[in-house]
Amino acid sequence: STADIQVGEQLTVEQLLYCVMVQSANEACYILAETVSGSVDAFVQEMNDEAKALGCENTHFANPCGLQNPDHYTSAWDIYLIVKEAMKYSMFMTLANTKEYTLPATNMSAARTFHTTNYLLDQWRRTGYLYSYAKGIKTGHTSDAGYCLVSYAEKGERSLISVVLGAQAVTQNGNTLVQSFSETKRLFE
Repeated sequence: STADIQVGEQLTVEQLLYCVMVQSANEACYILAETVSGSVDAFVQEMNDEAKALGCENTHFANPCGLQNPDHYTSAWDIYLIVKEAMKYSMFMTLANTKEYTLPATNMSAARTFHTTNYLLDQWRRTGYLYSYAKGIKTGHTSDAGYCLVSYAEKGERSLISVVLGAQAVTQNGNTLVQSFSETKRLFE
């Protein structure tokens, strides 16, 4: 996924974070990694160090965006640990629950509007999955990992975090069912 960020385009860190969380823009992940740590490799090392500090035992990052790499892996439990920590920051939850974001015009591009990749939050990309109690969080997909979704929902006094990994997109009666969303809804219910 991409936000079509051009070499030399000037964006704020906040704008890049919206590109990552709403559009799943891989290039924004690399830009942020270099900005934060000076290099992608240094950032990835910091990601691995932080994962260890959080108690993750089955996680190793090889890049900042989750693209397929044999050295890049995690588990549902470790994702839960990472997300639980991230949820302590209000900005993270604001980003994770954003349905639509308009990146203002930059020095090189006109304004661009992005819609969340999380079908539980918004029906702009695909209908049939909207879940009124969902509050984010993040989708992921590679051919090897399948369709993945970590999500958060609140209903009354109850709040839940769900992690679905390796789901498939199956076609039934001419309709494609993306199971990361349907199974997450089933888990929440």
